Amino acid sequence: MDAATPDPRAEVLRDRYRSRLPERLQELDGPTRGTVDLPLHIVWSGRTSYSLDRPKSRMTLYRTVLAEGLREDLAAFLHHRLLAEQWPVLRRLASSCIREVWEDAFHELPRTTATGTTAA
Repeated sequence: MDAATPDPRAEVLRDRYRSRLPERLQELDGPTRGTVDLPLHIVWSGRTSYSLDRPKSRMTLYRTVLAEGLREDLAAFLHHRLLAEQWPVLRRLASSCIREVWEDAFHELPRTTATGTTAA
């Protein structure tokens, strides 16, 4: 497959992530502090408990929920303010499909890297 040919697998993933998006970022009204225990349908092995008060733990939780959560999980476990604050770093940790879908849908998410340069 050459660079000009769209990857059908990537489009399937984009469609999956698009179908889970909330209509507005403000629908993401999850907790902003404390400990979050994710259900097994999101984290089927390994760590299931995350501290929102610890930046690395919070980043891992957000990355996991964005990748594996259903629409209702996004609303229950993510908070719109924390997502926007973390997005400059999180956008580099998430898959390109997740990044593209979320940035296309929500123009309020910053499209800059953690160093402040505009992302491509």
